Amino acid sequence: MPTLPLYQVDAFTDRLFAGNPAAVVPLDRWLPDATMLAIAAENNLAETAFLVPAGEARWELRWFTPAVEVPLCGHATLASAYVLTECLGETASTLTFVTRQSGELTVTRDEDGWYVMRLPRRHAVGTVDAAGIDALATALGARPTEAVIFAVPDDTSWLAVFASEAEITALAPDIRAIAGLPPRNVIATAPGEPGSGVDFVSRMFAPKAGIDEDPVTGSAHCALVPYWAEKLGKTAFLARQVSHRGGTLRCRLDGDTVVVAGEAVLYLTGEINVPG
Repeated sequence: MPTLPLYQVDAFTDRLFAGNPAAVVPLDRWLPDATMLAIAAENNLAETAFLVPAGEARWELRWFTPAVEVPLCGHATLASAYVLTECLGETASTLTFVTRQSGELTVTRDEDGWYVMRLPRRHAVGTVDAAGIDALATALGARPTEAVIFAVPDDTSWLAVFASEAEITALAPDIRAIAGLPPRNVIATAPGEPGSGVDFVSRMFAPKAGIDEDPVTGSAHCALVPYWAEKLGKTAFLARQVSHRGGTLRCRLDGDTVVVAGEAVLYLTGEINVPG
């Protein structure tokens, strides 16, 4: 039976058992979509990334949750760059990933050892109406001060804004109710605690994509960073996703690009059997 290499990396953290775990599967050529989805479901992580070489320091990149293919995933992109440089001997200073729906993404290792990703900014397209706020409050177990809609093809998010970090950490959402809301994703956010050095915090729920709560979500910051840039009048941020595992991100708004940086650590290497 054919085998494939498999790497599992904890992204947006400098220690094991924190951040967001992602699987990375390097390929010579694409497998059938059904096989990649089956591998992602078997891994049962938020995302599994698949890579195919596309030239010097270039790879095609796709991401699958246990349920669907997604148009963008930050933590599995970071994990892919980590595997290429730390495990597979890639020495280029900047890696380019060619994606189907999010264009070309680049990742550069900075002087601190953080992986710096350039991701597409997401734009607000409206606000959630009163009935939607009521439904959102029921699903989250707390009422946000506002909810902003961010939408790209196949990936709409409601950004639920709260007044304090304590409200975010205290959320006890009804995951089934969140799955019944119109968007694929619900992101809850608030300013960081005064004096903490953290500009904003967040949690992210995506049961429609097979992820009840995502531990640390790079792609969510494509909406969070523009929102907080307008609210706080600045473009550079230290962000913290306050899930159970938790993770830290350095973020910056650069026009239509959101720069997201994080660290990563290797959890396991192995190989998987696939149908012949």
